[in-house]
Amino acid sequence: MKQHLGLVHVYTGNGKGKTTAALGMCVRALGHGYTALIIQFMKTGGTYGENFLDIPGLTIIPSGHDCLVFSRAVTQEDLDRAAEGLEAARDALQCDQYDIVVLDEVNVAIKLGLLSAAEVAEVVRDRKKVVEVVLTGRYAPPELLELADYITEMKSIRHPYQKGVLSRKGVDR
Repeated sequence: MKQHLGLVHVYTGNGKGKTTAALGMCVRALGHGYTALIIQFMKTGGTYGENFLDIPGLTIIPSGHDCLVFSRAVTQEDLDRAAEGLEAARDALQCDQYDIVVLDEVNVAIKLGLLSAAEVAEVVRDRKKVVEVVLTGRYAPPELLELADYITEMKSIRHPYQKGVLSRKGVDR
């Protein structure tokens, strides 16, 4: 029998593992018969390993461009895709289809000005209280930390990037 969920998690910090932790939580929940949705605010479909998952009960919606972080200025298309992602989150948090909703890299989307912390906080506050919410990404703003029941900060001690090793398929993406 399913238990009611409904808490808010924030996975933030400069270390590796925020999305991985959220995905792991979803997989654990799926094993107990729950359903999960991951909305990716800074990732494109097909670029990341999780986009290839075909697990009953798990839905993944890409709603952004990962190259934005490193190589270019924000465009209207970026703003539109982020707004669409937030609207998808609002809908998912109001319906009875998902037990867990992950807003992956939403903190980075806020930092880059694609969304405001106030509007994301409003969507989280207005959810059905039985939906578990996970907010990931560096730079978690105070407005989201204030809503959180769990706050986990991933801290980088050492990373291969410091030695010139770039993101690797299957490990980092």
